[in-house]
Amino acid sequence: MVTNTSETPAPVPVEQGTLDAVSNGTYYNPHAVLGIHPNGSGSRWATVRVLRPLAKSVRILTQNGRYEAHHEHNGVFVALVPLEKEADGTLSTPDYRVEVTYKGGKPEIQDDPYRFLPTVGDMDLYLIGEGRHERLWQVLGAHIRQYDDPMGTPGVPGSKKISGASFAVWAPNAHAVRVVGDFDGWDGRAYAMRSMGASGIWEIFIPDLKPGMKYKYQILNANNEWKEKADPLEFAHEVPPRTASILVDDTKYTWNDEEWMDRRAQENAHLKPMSIYEVHAGSWIKGLSYRQMADQLVAYVKKENFTHVEFLPLAQHPFEGSWGYQVTGYYAPDSRGGSPDDFRYLVDAFHQAGIGVIMDWVPAHFPKDDFALARFDGTPLYENPDPLRGEQPDWGTYIFNYSRNEVRNFLVANAIYWLKEFHVDGLRVDAVASMLYLDYSRKPGQWRPNRYGGRENLEAIDFLKEATATAYKNNPGTVIIAEESTAWPGVTAPTNAGGLGFGFKWNMGWMHDTLQYMSEQPINRKWHHNEITFSMVYAYTEHYVLPISHDEVVHGKGSLIGRMPGSDPQRFAQVRELFAYQWAHPGRKLTFMGNEFAQFGEWDYNNSLDWTSLASPDHKGVQSLVSDLNAFYKTTPALWQQDFDQSGFQWLTSDDADHNTLSFVRYDKAGHPLVVVVNFSGSRWDGYRLPLPQGGAWHEVLNTDDTRYDGNGVTNGTIQAEDHPYHSRDWSAPITVPALSALFLEPDSTK
Repeated sequence: MVTNTSETPAPVPVEQGTLDAVSNGTYYNPHAVLGIHPNGSGSRWATVRVLRPLAKSVRILTQNGRYEAHHEHNGVFVALVPLEKEADGTLSTPDYRVEVTYKGGKPEIQDDPYRFLPTVGDMDLYLIGEGRHERLWQVLGAHIRQYDDPMGTPGVPGSKKISGASFAVWAPNAHAVRVVGDFDGWDGRAYAMRSMGASGIWEIFIPDLKPGMKYKYQILNANNEWKEKADPLEFAHEVPPRTASILVDDTKYTWNDEEWMDRRAQENAHLKPMSIYEVHAGSWIKGLSYRQMADQLVAYVKKENFTHVEFLPLAQHPFEGSWGYQVTGYYAPDSRGGSPDDFRYLVDAFHQAGIGVIMDWVPAHFPKDDFALARFDGTPLYENPDPLRGEQPDWGTYIFNYSRNEVRNFLVANAIYWLKEFHVDGLRVDAVASMLYLDYSRKPGQWRPNRYGGRENLEAIDFLKEATATAYKNNPGTVIIAEESTAWPGVTAPTNAGGLGFGFKWNMGWMHDTLQYMSEQPINRKWHHNEITFSMVYAYTEHYVLPISHDEVVHGKGSLIGRMPGSDPQRFAQVRELFAYQWAHPGRKLTFMGNEFAQFGEWDYNNSLDWTSLASPDHKGVQSLVSDLNAFYKTTPALWQQDFDQSGFQWLTSDDADHNTLSFVRYDKAGHPLVVVVNFSGSRWDGYRLPLPQGGAWHEVLNTDDTRYDGNGVTNGTIQAEDHPYHSRDWSAPITVPALSALFLEPDSTK
């Protein structure tokens, strides 16, 4: 045992006020006081200070000796240890451990968090300050780390490794930040973080922590209030209503989708067919975990032949009734379904089944829950500080401050994170219109114009361009889709041409007009014919996805089939023809779960879909039609290859309002045609003359009135084109068009 003697110098002194702050966990740079520090030039000694409140005795252990520490102030113990001579003759501070004895207990050997160098480098700090750290999640948040160490892990004989967790969080206006968790009794005094200067980053490495432990940041904020906050870059979260973050190890998950990912990187997803099944994971079948979905949901989507599944937001959210659209944990998959690796398993299963995965992403706003991002360091940090720009009145949420580098970085890196770390194939960006317009959902006097006096949110526009461009650059083969409900120009134009850079845009106008038209009684539809044809006026202004989404089957709107007029058989017929019309119309396809089998009840997130209805042949018929439509769609390039090229579509009859009937032709790039006829009337048309683009035999390849779909069985089989000019076409043929139905025709030479 070495004790201090008259021949030994005194410890490096520390001002009493600083010691007091350190002992209470309120000092901005505890590492400058705690840990080991050489006594100065020419000295062979170093001062070690450790914080061990309530300890009876403390010793410092090195590889060369044991050194008694004396209590200095309020749980701070101090000792002197000799420096060690290196092979080149220089002196260095030794590695050390802390032996602590508490009243009534036995001595225990502990590691010390204040002996470690920062885990955040200067380049990281620079990039974060510039808003350009594209791998932000690898620096901020909590990470399990392991280091080589000659003294090893206390209590593990022969160990030459130290493991623990590093923590880093951005809180520039905080006076102090501490880590609290179930590993320290939620008392943060022992784990005060160090400030990394002007960057606003706080950092610490705590040894001996393990995956699964729960933690939060305890912040002495700008208002001198202690607040406990979940980690903004948490990778896992407790199941709500609990609010702690959870330590997770760098994933050990072994992916099995190499073939899919290699192909994704080589192919342009924008040029491939896309039929999307939109899903709320929590209510497709209530209570399924991610791994259970990997069995049941994957098999179902494959059976229905969709190319993609799109999940309503699966980032962590506290209120289930928000359906995921009020996010608190942007880097954490929703814990209700399982762990992050469980979600990876689900995505992997979809990929192995040949199905892409799209996820809703919500950079437009975030909720005001006190445990999360809101007023994170006591100031409007993530949110815009301007009260006329910082709150979204429609949803009672805060709006991100897109002009701040660190906030933009947080969101842009988050987009990359989901695409890269979870192999997600696309993001659907929610509520883009609310970001683009400063007066969105605001009355005069409730919004502030931009610097040019306009209503455009210039900072949000720049952010969206940066997000789309950066996400595409980092993840070739993925897609970014905008839910944008206005006529903003160039949503899907490239950023270098002045556009926002999205790959696709939801066609909200088509959805509104089509559903409005379908809700009319068939006898009245002739007076609304323009509603069903108007979409082709603007169909090529953007690259569109045609959605019939979750928003159309909630909040009193009723189910899809519930919006159809007439008797039940007529309603089912109209749902079937609507699907066929949607799949034939230019644009990629999307429908919400439950639509594909014409569920009668309005969607309720608290309950599973009404799967019992599939015992009825009418519901089963709609489901079979959707499966067949998807299968036909994927193998018929005329239905998708020229979705965004006007040469891929021609009207045959667009003005037959008296019959409520449309006919048109779709072409693939090789010129192969597919003729589509849709009868929105309640009457069957016998001998209906259909103009045709060429002569010869034409085969009816799909008819929604087929008995296999629980229709009436009014079909055509093969028809022969006649040399009978009609509607500016050289060829035509009389056909039978069943009431409330759609049919597809192909010539002999198509396939």
